[in-house]
Amino acid sequence: MALAFVLGRRGLGRTWPNPAVGAVVVKDGVIVGRGWTQPGGRPHAETQALARAGAAARGATLYTTLEPCSHHGKTPPCADAVIAAGIARVVSTLSDPNPDVAGSGHWRMAEAGIVVEVGLGADEARRAHAGHIRRVQGGRPHVTLKLAVSADEKVALAGRKPVRITGEAATARVHRLRAMNDAVATGIGTVLADDPLLTCRLPGMHSPVRAVLDATLRLPLASKLIASARQVPLWVATDAAVPRDREQALKAEGAEVLRVAASAGSLDLNALLKLLAERGITRLMVEAGPILATAFVRADLVDEVALFRAPSTIGPEGIDALDGLPLSDLTRSPQLKLVGNEAIGADTLELFERA
Repeated sequence: MALAFVLGRRGLGRTWPNPAVGAVVVKDGVIVGRGWTQPGGRPHAETQALARAGAAARGATLYTTLEPCSHHGKTPPCADAVIAAGIARVVSTLSDPNPDVAGSGHWRMAEAGIVVEVGLGADEARRAHAGHIRRVQGGRPHVTLKLAVSADEKVALAGRKPVRITGEAATARVHRLRAMNDAVATGIGTVLADDPLLTCRLPGMHSPVRAVLDATLRLPLASKLIASARQVPLWVATDAAVPRDREQALKAEGAEVLRVAASAGSLDLNALLKLLAERGITRLMVEAGPILATAFVRADLVDEVALFRAPSTIGPEGIDALDGLPLSDLTRSPQLKLVGNEAIGADTLELFERA
């Protein structure tokens, strides 16, 4: 099962709207097949593992990080493929919360005479499939807030002037986090101040959808985001009432404009997340400035936090990590718990998840 989780992680950020599942076929103590969900969500992990196992699957055990599907979507049910392959035993972590499955895959295999065991690695599976579970049960993506702060908990110089805070090793970790999410979101303030690209620039890894929250469509046509919109998807979320002419200019450059409800110049975050989920996004990384980061915190929409701390200071004139809130409101929140702490070069990464 540990190997199945490792295999499943290969698909993170690339399989949406489907979960990134891993599967391993074992016979007489020997691994005879392995698979993981392919880009775009198909083929599924189980059928990949069974195909590699071939005839050796008969009488073998299948380990899978989520219940095999039992419904006809764009592909036939994996439960039927497991039965047809002659698998004798299935070890699964969880029942799939998708109402189209919800235990029926396990039942179908059991009724065919397969020994079905459920629960091994369940806690890890809930983390691995947090995006899928949140989208199915909550109607929104799983949200990870990424912050990088100085030793005095600042994120920029006075006047929102950008400054390099963390080192190269931490930057590489951020790029890896981007690749493991379906989409990365930022606010128009960050775009205007930093002109970011928001891609993953690690060799061999893909870039997520970039989403910009821009209530009045101020995104410059000369920005790096627009320049790369035809290579890496760019979604711009704006107020439903914004005039259409500006939207057409962005669309002409390859961006896609999403219209959501807004109030007092700010987009409705719940409505935006619902729309992203409807479009298939299961895991969203928020990489933004203090205003948008605080909006997600105040709305209780943060499920995980990746907090990078640097040893250097910026000084009292610097910009605080959160707008109008001390950082301790996040790090000591009863809604979050510290689950990891590691050194990355000279910096430190603290990981929090919803309690």
